[in-house]
Amino acid sequence: MIQLEDIHLRYPSPHGPVDALGGVDLHVPARQVFGVIGRSGAGKSSLIRTINLLTRPTQGRVRVDGRDLTALSAEALRTARHGIGMIFQHFNLLASRTVFENVALPLQLVHERPALIKARVDELLDLVGLSAQRDRYPAQISGGQKQRVGIARALASRPTVLLSDEATSALDPETTRSILALLRQINRDFGLTIVLITHQMQVIKQVADRVAVIDAGRIVEQGAVIDVFTQPQHATTRSLVDEIVPQELPASVIARIRALMAINTARGNPHASQLLRLAFAGDGSDQPLLSDVVRRFGLDLNIVHGQVDEIQGQPFGSLAVHLQGASEGLSAAVAHLRGAGIHVREVAHV
Repeated sequence: MIQLEDIHLRYPSPHGPVDALGGVDLHVPARQVFGVIGRSGAGKSSLIRTINLLTRPTQGRVRVDGRDLTALSAEALRTARHGIGMIFQHFNLLASRTVFENVALPLQLVHERPALIKARVDELLDLVGLSAQRDRYPAQISGGQKQRVGIARALASRPTVLLSDEATSALDPETTRSILALLRQINRDFGLTIVLITHQMQVIKQVADRVAVIDAGRIVEQGAVIDVFTQPQHATTRSLVDEIVPQELPASVIARIRALMAINTARGNPHASQLLRLAFAGDGSDQPLLSDVVRRFGLDLNIVHGQVDEIQGQPFGSLAVHLQGASEGLSAAVAHLRGAGIHVREVAHV
């Protein structure tokens, strides 16, 4: 649906050219919610604005629904943009126009018939839950309602792609959840492809199917959200995921287990022990793997830290377990867990 090929974006500055994007390649499948996440200044907004060519890349090609936007004339590009809606962080509503009039604006600009405009706007205001506010002005409604107006306006021309540039970052957590739920409903009900820019991993967790991580103008990691959360590869990704699933155990947990290991060693305990970090998702979450390991390999097992959650209805989590037993049993247990699809990382070994 959306294909970015070798996208570069260079800005002039008093101190010389600045590379905002450096060779971005990205494929966004049709009818998915695709998240792009990164810290401030990473290039997120620059990236999303190249998709509809609000910012034209210095180099590279942008294809949307099989069409090369970078090769279109100015008039053809204006027509193509009718199929790409956009919602903004700060709403961008016209203060002098009512809720109804703000939503109607894209249709008025293309000289749609008044009767069709009214029918379409009424339909959209009902969709976003603002029928009762149709005659109010932006100053008379809340931030969440303003964003709903922005969403309705973006949908007015029946786009196939919806771009969301930090659309929830100015909202409180409860309102954010309701806006994200609305975007997910729109994605499911209308089959829209949604590209969602954010700096919050909680937003990605709630609504996205796939995610790309951007750092210093480059995509450093991408994949299904469940995979990126459970097995982040890049340091930037690990830092972002840490907001939801801490990537390192608390120092107090490690110190406590190491002290226990030292005591066992001092007492001449013949058993080896390991502190393992287990990451799991999907079907592996529903299997009694830990009890199976205890029975099968004759080990003692203690869960010392952990978290279990869901992404898009799929369970995922991370557990720290302290295993004690014969060395060969420990090795076999680790191999068994990995064979069952569990990501195993050793934290400490005695």
